[in-house]
Amino acid sequence: MPRSTPEIPNASMADIAFLLLTFFLVTTTIANDRGLSIQLPPPPEAQQDVEVKIQEHNMFKIQINSSDALLVEGNPMSDLSGLKEEIKKFILNKGADPLSSDSPEKAIVSYKTDRGTSHKKFIEVLDLIQAAYYDVYAEQAGVTNARFREAASDLNNPTNRQIYDKGRQGIPMQVSIAEPTKVGN
Repeated sequence: MPRSTPEIPNASMADIAFLLLTFFLVTTTIANDRGLSIQLPPPPEAQQDVEVKIQEHNMFKIQINSSDALLVEGNPMSDLSGLKEEIKKFILNKGADPLSSDSPEKAIVSYKTDRGTSHKKFIEVLDLIQAAYYDVYAEQAGVTNARFREAASDLNNPTNRQIYDKGRQGIPMQVSIAEPTKVGN
């Protein structure tokens, strides 16, 4: 007499799978990464059709190619050590040099990379640009760079708000980060 093969009951398999799915959805936490604190431009539909003519001498151009080679104002730069001082000099020119910015309000730092540019180099140069602005703000407020950054991190304190407002007065942080070119690996 042939024996019948035993069957595994699968009627409750869907219930078990649903309970497991529910358990993992409820117990999983998603990490809250801070990312870069950069103000993004408004969406295209919110932008107005106002075309502003920017004079070439009011723009400080920094470019990085796919090999992480740096080009500042059309000149190759192998060392980043003098870049922060050049940016500060450009921002605070106030029309003294006709080939540089007319005023801090009109000064724009343009930053363009290539798709092959390393993330490390991108962040390193972006940090230098922001550090240059923070140096200018701290100098204008009459405090150290570290004290200005501390004040900027806690604007609920009236003393910190006063330092922050004094430092930023008349000098907007205008950094234009262009869309990367598609050249590179």
